[in-house]
Amino acid sequence: MTMTTFHWTIAGIWGVLAVASAIVYWISRRSDKDMSELVQRTQSWWVMVAIFTAAFLVSNTISIIVFAIISFLALKEYFSMIPTRRTDRRVLFWAYLAIPVQYFWVYDSYYGMFAVFIPVYMFLFLPFASLLSQQTDGFLRAVGTLNWGLMLCVFSISHAAFLLILPATSGNASGGAGLLLFLIFLTQFNDVAQYTWGKLFGKRKIIPGVSPNKTWEGFLGGVVTTFILALITAPLVTPFGLVHAAAAGVLIPVAGFIGDVTVSALKRDLGVKDTGSLIPGHGGILDRIDSLTFTAPLFFHFTRYFYY
Repeated sequence: MTMTTFHWTIAGIWGVLAVASAIVYWISRRSDKDMSELVQRTQSWWVMVAIFTAAFLVSNTISIIVFAIISFLALKEYFSMIPTRRTDRRVLFWAYLAIPVQYFWVYDSYYGMFAVFIPVYMFLFLPFASLLSQQTDGFLRAVGTLNWGLMLCVFSISHAAFLLILPATSGNASGGAGLLLFLIFLTQFNDVAQYTWGKLFGKRKIIPGVSPNKTWEGFLGGVVTTFILALITAPLVTPFGLVHAAAAGVLIPVAGFIGDVTVSALKRDLGVKDTGSLIPGHGGILDRIDSLTFTAPLFFHFTRYFYY
């Protein structure tokens, strides 16, 4: 396998997107159901795929910066939704400052600090910074929401960026770039597959109290589709053998579903439909990366345990 294979895989993703767009257009013209959201989602995918393709092909540094920007936008959406005390506004500065620091550890390939900076240092520092205001009312809720935001929007997503730092191996000449491509492609394709299967055939609700539109048909259709796609693409851009490719093909769609409904529970608690409106048909940045918040750390450590 050479880097040419990696490039052909990217070209294949563009081909899949083109075919999917044609299918969505055909379905939207013939279906009695409202498919406007699905059409908007597909149109937005062209922009998102273009951005990630450019980042992949330019340099790892640019890709890391892109992920840092994504974390910033997601954290900004998160803080705009949750109730915060006036006294905690200064603490938000330190939370935002954690983003460039966390991604510097990625850029520097410093796994030790990457792994502990947010879940140890920031988790201990933010409560201290908060208590300096001497306002104890709502202290526990404030600390919990601030730390959870960092975990969800920064620490989890930074695992996707750290995949880029992983070196090439004898079984994977494209190295970390191939692994990241595999993760993002399957995570996002699983979202599309679960949404599409659910839209077309969904009847039985899987978790109506949290996400009323999620169905067993959509979930299982997405898992099976992603599993098959993992078996096909793993030999192209990863060092995975059949067993590990199959395991990743189950891990990613299941973890992606859990990440999706976890953010849905957060939105339902706050009484909002979307975390933002930046991406037509998708909502906000956090709406789009909700699955990745779970798949990125789990897939990273799965890969690191078996291959690095």
